[in-house]
Amino acid sequence: MSERDSVDLSGDRGAQDVRESIYHAAFLACAAVSVLTTLGIVAALVVPTIQFVSEVSVSSFLLGTEFNPKIKPVSFGVLPLVFGTLLVTVGAAAVALPVGLLTAIYLSEYASSRRRAVLKPLLEVLAGVPTVVYGYFALVYVTPLLSAIPGLELGTFNALSASLVMGIMIIPMVSSISEDSMSAVPDSLRNGAYGLGATKYDVATSVVVPASISGVAASYILALSRAIGETMIVVVAAGQNARLPSSAPKLLGSFFQSTQTMTAAIVQLGLSDLAGGTTGYRALFAIGLTLFVMTLVLNLISDFVAQRYQEEY
Repeated sequence: MSERDSVDLSGDRGAQDVRESIYHAAFLACAAVSVLTTLGIVAALVVPTIQFVSEVSVSSFLLGTEFNPKIKPVSFGVLPLVFGTLLVTVGAAAVALPVGLLTAIYLSEYASSRRRAVLKPLLEVLAGVPTVVYGYFALVYVTPLLSAIPGLELGTFNALSASLVMGIMIIPMVSSISEDSMSAVPDSLRNGAYGLGATKYDVATSVVVPASISGVAASYILALSRAIGETMIVVVAAGQNARLPSSAPKLLGSFFQSTQTMTAAIVQLGLSDLAGGTTGYRALFAIGLTLFVMTLVLNLISDFVAQRYQEEY
């Protein structure tokens, strides 16, 4: 056997193995911190909620139509808060979902590389604006602008302006995730469609969007989760008047009136003069747990849609 054949090519992996062990331990610690933080939040919500439901029945909380935690007779029905949350979220979705999808189509299929490199970071700047700024923008500028429309009567606080501004806020989430999903579609699919005589519009709407539907759907659901959990916009612009429409025809009119979302109710209870340990104070945690479950369900749906309809290329 020659000297070259006897050389140990494996090298000394002692130091490398130590480094890998350190990296493994660090990554595991970060993952454990994330999981433990989530479990801690859940425990902090569940324990006071158990105490709350021992004083207020679950049916009264989940099915009650009035939320009045401070003025006797007190009531803790969460339905008006859920309605206000869904009302603002639906209004925001009506703005963000179509605009975000069309923006993603433009960035992915129509914009040049140079233009995309400029527009996409500018668009994502919207996601970095503090939400309290959006709230004051809705209150000071959007509401007076909408009130100037003939025949449109808006209160100082209303769900419509909060919905519009919240929709603008979540546009970057929809457009960015959708555009990344569309950019991952192989050019071979586009070229095949062009070879069959399809136009750019046909390729974008009939090839690219269906092929990236899992990412688009996931962006929609994540954006809705973000809207449901938004706080400062609704606190500043939507008001604190928890109400349910008395009839279905009055549902649309709810956009023009003050409403209260679950997050706004949490802020109201947290800043009120309710003493800790009271039923009204514990209602804060019950509402928070309900909101947590709603967003968790949406995130699970997002993961399911992404895995169920994801294309492999």
